[in-house]
Amino acid sequence: MAQIGIIGSGNVGANTAFFLAERNVSHVCMYDVTEGLSTGKALDLMEAAPLRGYQYRLKGTDDIHEALDSQVLLVAAGEIRSPGAQREDLYERNAKILDDLANRLSGYSGVIIVATEPVDPMTMRLVGNGFDRKRVIGIGGVLDSARLRALIARELGAAQEDVKATVIGRHSHDMIALPAYCSVAGVPVTTLISDARLTELVEETRQAGDRIVELAQRTNSYYGPAAAATDVAEAVIRDTRRILSVSTVLTGQYGITDVAMSLPALVGAGGIERVLEPRLTDDELAQFAKSAASLKAHA
Repeated sequence: MAQIGIIGSGNVGANTAFFLAERNVSHVCMYDVTEGLSTGKALDLMEAAPLRGYQYRLKGTDDIHEALDSQVLLVAAGEIRSPGAQREDLYERNAKILDDLANRLSGYSGVIIVATEPVDPMTMRLVGNGFDRKRVIGIGGVLDSARLRALIARELGAAQEDVKATVIGRHSHDMIALPAYCSVAGVPVTTLISDARLTELVEETRQAGDRIVELAQRTNSYYGPAAAATDVAEAVIRDTRRILSVSTVLTGQYGITDVAMSLPALVGAGGIERVLEPRLTDDELAQFAKSAASLKAHA
C-alpha cells in the first residue's frame, strides 16, 4: 500500500510528492489522467533519492486504483486560474472533475485532502457526494496562515518558525485573519506591529494568490499549496494531532452548518478529530457569517 496517493500530477501534486519525500513521510503513489506524466515525474524524483536520502518510494501510475490503495489521498486535479480570474471562476469546471472523481472514489475510506480550487466549495462537493466530513480536509486556512506568518516574519526580521498566525473562513478575499491569535515566540503580534501596519499585511496576504498569478502569468501558486498539503498529510499519516486551520464542513460552529470554511482543528489519523472555535470579535463573527451565506448561495 502507498500510504499517500496523489490525484493530479501537475505542479501542486508533484511538489507535494517532492516535499513528502524530502521529509521522509511515507510511500507515495501519483496518478494523472495524462498518460505517462505521473510515471515520468516519479522517476525523476526517485533519481534524486540517493542524493537526498529518501527512505520511501515514490511511484507514478496510469491506473487510479493504485493511488486509491492508500491511507491518505490528495486531490490536486483540476484547472488553474489565468491572470484576472478568481478562484470562484473555476467552480463549474472543477466541480465536474470532482463529481467524476467522486464516482471513481466510491468505497474509499481513507482521509481526503482537497487542494483543487476553489477549495471550500470543492470540500463541500466531496462531502455532498457521500464522503465523511471528518475525512475530507481542505488546505485553505493552512495556506493563508502560512502566508501571513511569512509576511510577519519579513516585517520583523524574525525567524519563520517563531511566528504563529491563524487565518479562518473562506480561502478567498473573504479570509479572516485573527490578530489575537498571532504571536512571535509567544509575544502577541499586536504589541510588535501597529494595527495599521498589521492591516496592510493582512491585505497583502489576501491578495497573495492573485499577485502570484499576475506575476507568473502561466501558472498559479503551487509551492505554498503543496507545503500546506504536506503538513496536513503528515499530521494524518503520523497521527501527530496538530492544530491546523483547515477547511471542513461545519456542524453548528458559530451557528453555521453545511458550509465548508477553515477553522483550527485537531488533525490526526482519523482526519479531523475536533474543530475548535476561537473567541471572535463581533466584526469577525459578522464576517464569518457573511462568508457562509455567500458560499451557500453560490456553491
